[in-house]
Amino acid sequence: MRRLIHLVLSPSCRLARLIVAEKRIACDPVHAEDARNPMPVFVDMDGTRCEGVWAILDHVESHYPDHPLAPEDAAERRNSLRWLDWAFGPLHEQVTQRIVYEKAGQRFTGAPGRRAPDMNIIRAGREEMKLALSAIGKAAEENGNLAARAPWLGDLAVAAHLSALDYFGEVPWADYPTAQEWYVRLKSRPSFRSLLSDRVPGQPPVPHYSELDF
Repeated sequence: MRRLIHLVLSPSCRLARLIVAEKRIACDPVHAEDARNPMPVFVDMDGTRCEGVWAILDHVESHYPDHPLAPEDAAERRNSLRWLDWAFGPLHEQVTQRIVYEKAGQRFTGAPGRRAPDMNIIRAGREEMKLALSAIGKAAEENGNLAARAPWLGDLAVAAHLSALDYFGEVPWADYPTAQEWYVRLKSRPSFRSLLSDRVPGQPPVPHYSELDF
């Protein structure tokens, strides 16, 4: 059986889980025993081992062409990949690292070290999140989803980050209803089910985390 070794609150691991699920690839999720190892890791039926979300993406798109993750239209494809880059660039550095990595332990994120959360860092992340949610809402209002009418890889990448933030109730959805509507559509997809069932021992999610209508 295929395996996907992952960390529960790592955005790259969450994206890998969404990718595999969107491709309709049957796979056993396995929690990583050592968070210091490179994650995520996908092991295919023939033993092929892919380390890292980009290696996993390249492998499944090449070997499982059904249910493509990027649009055929060149402009939409560029736009979707731009959102992918933004998710693992500015969004990751300015928001996710400052909030999720402060609140969650290394064994669930892979972040180096562990210390008491720094509220100054968390507050800075919250301010940056407001700008991010405004950009997400504007794009969703203009395009239907972030890059096009249909959700593509860029949408999944951004949603992977927001799902980790939402686990802790850190996303001010009420202030950004268009972004909230977009996220509700994403989290209602079958690929999101495993993420919404995640539970960190000693750190349960906020009540609305697994609700599809909140």
